[in-house]
Amino acid sequence: MHSKINTFQTLSPQLIQKLEKIVGSDHFFTESPVLQDCSHDETEDLRFLPEAVLVPGSTAEICAIMTLCNKERIPVTIRGGGSGLAGGALPVAGGIVLWMKRFDRILEIDAANFQVTVEPGVVTETLQNTLREEGLFYPPDPSSRGWSFIGGNVSTNAGGPRAVKYGVVRDYVLNLEVVLPTGTCIWTGANTLKNSTGYNLTQLVVGSEGTLGIVTKIVLKLQPYPVQNLLMLAPFNSAERACAAVAAIFQAGVTPSALEFMERNAIEWAKRYLGDVNITIQDDVQAHLLIEVDGFHLDGLYRDCETISRVLEQYGCHEILFADTDSSKNDLWRLRRNVAHAVKHNSIYKEEDTVVPRAFLPQLLEKVKAVGAEYGFESVCYGHAGDGNLHVNILKGSLTDAQWNEEVPQGIREIFKFVKSVKGTISGEHGVGYVQRPYLDVIFSEAELNLMRAIKQVFDPNGILNPHKIVG
Repeated sequence: MHSKINTFQTLSPQLIQKLEKIVGSDHFFTESPVLQDCSHDETEDLRFLPEAVLVPGSTAEICAIMTLCNKERIPVTIRGGGSGLAGGALPVAGGIVLWMKRFDRILEIDAANFQVTVEPGVVTETLQNTLREEGLFYPPDPSSRGWSFIGGNVSTNAGGPRAVKYGVVRDYVLNLEVVLPTGTCIWTGANTLKNSTGYNLTQLVVGSEGTLGIVTKIVLKLQPYPVQNLLMLAPFNSAERACAAVAAIFQAGVTPSALEFMERNAIEWAKRYLGDVNITIQDDVQAHLLIEVDGFHLDGLYRDCETISRVLEQYGCHEILFADTDSSKNDLWRLRRNVAHAVKHNSIYKEEDTVVPRAFLPQLLEKVKAVGAEYGFESVCYGHAGDGNLHVNILKGSLTDAQWNEEVPQGIREIFKFVKSVKGTISGEHGVGYVQRPYLDVIFSEAELNLMRAIKQVFDPNGILNPHKIVG
């Protein structure tokens, strides 16, 4: 258990009584196991105990909580589904956790305008499945979509496999209801496709990781649901050649709906973890590309697959597996979406969310392996190759605590310096949160960091909201 950083006030008996009155005794917790549940997310093995957990049920309750906590200088951390990988939901400063799981309603589906209004506690996959029944499509689909909350996706500007064609969460958020740290409630934008009216507060809040305000309603734009898709698994005897093939696919005029990269050990670990996926990997195969095309007309999709196949052959691809049934498609996607769980099942790990212009993927992978050899760590790499987003899972394995806490961060810094040198950045979709904060100086100048600190100060003058994250 990490000791908390306490620069704030603690909860007095009188304050506890006031907070409990706001949400009701059934939704106010000061003892385990709820405190333990809210002490961690999916980031490494980090844990920080809050003093209390509140589960509010309305915007008015959150306004009252924040008014009180701002006055008394009590730190507040927002929690969604707990799927974060950058420590964004860790109550590092103690204080209270606001758990948003009661905000779980889809408020309005506006099919005529291709919009949906939803509360932040709705599970992402639940939202997608509900919309699909109406012929509507919300594309962002992080691997955690089965348990992550849509509010958490907004807070980190999540992406997922289909971001390569459809974009990330930011591209779908039209308007937000937000409670500020002072307890004031605002709407950030308008429910329109165009909005050139003043500063774009909506896009400022998206990706702010709960440091500027608490999102209580979300208006998303939608698309028609693409009714057809084809999926192929392409094996390579060289991970670098698999990465090099990625840019060539786009240069050939095809934009896949997903283009994922998995090292051999990533897919092997996922197979063992799931136990029921029957896919044979040849001895000389070192990496796979998982490629999907989607749309409304199969003839065009088959032509896209033929073009992709010709490109892959030029990069030494082995025999391609075409998933021609829903069952086989689901098996391949289950493998990809469970890689992180498989890695965590085997070892404590640090997941670095690097992203570069996609033509630099081969060099990024080469750099990761070279740094690992220099600093003595093993890595499992996979990710959204189509948009240059490589997840680097660094395994603790048999490393000592000193190596893990002192030497490995030096290696991570070397990787991040390379990423910066090719105009990339250190987080594509997981956010900065708590664990990436020490590396921001690699990416931003002091002038840029000061601008971010000034924005935080305007929104949160007492610094109580999700402290010790990003620049706060």
